[in-house]
Amino acid sequence: MSDFATRRTMMVDTQIRPSDVTKFPIIDAMLSVPREAFVPRPLREAAYVGENLDLGGGRVILEPRTLAKMLDSLDISGDELVLDIGAAFGYSSAVIARMAQAVVAVEENADMVAEAQTILSEQGADNVILHEGPLAAGAPEHGPYDVIVVQGAVEQIPEDLLEQLKDGGRIACVFSDNALGVVRVGYKIDGDISWRYAFNAGAPVLPGFVSEAEFAL
Repeated sequence: MSDFATRRTMMVDTQIRPSDVTKFPIIDAMLSVPREAFVPRPLREAAYVGENLDLGGGRVILEPRTLAKMLDSLDISGDELVLDIGAAFGYSSAVIARMAQAVVAVEENADMVAEAQTILSEQGADNVILHEGPLAAGAPEHGPYDVIVVQGAVEQIPEDLLEQLKDGGRIACVFSDNALGVVRVGYKIDGDISWRYAFNAGAPVLPGFVSEAEFAL
């Protein structure tokens, strides 16, 4: 039996803290949520490695450093509603749920949704609402949201999704720029989003977030 608790502490000490993530709620959430419970059984031994975990079909669970730094940039508070896009088996949602008031987790893979429902319930993450549907469509019926987090890369973001963000809200995602990925945080002010560079990170582009060729100039 692997000692996952020890690995979890090592993940925080060797991947999260050295990346200048020091906010207590993030450290506490990443020490508390058992990452291994949210990955398919064959991947459990790799749950704490410092890289994206490949779920197949172009989907990953973002590496711990990427998720932690995104959450650090977003500075989520305990009275906020968060939309988590591409939640897969629910790891990111469980982490965010420990720092937000509630999380709406969007996942389009029905098997992942069913699995996430079970795991989140076992983990006592009662403030996560699972929403099955296309990732790029978000979940407008539960919004608007204070924060949107996208668990994968984007080439473009549908306007319908940006409309689900409250004025004064923040959105973070990995922008795919050829081989390189850059995390940017967008701040919605008077209906417009102004993007700021946060840090470099890579991930595959999520379904529904690929640029339409006809829009290319």
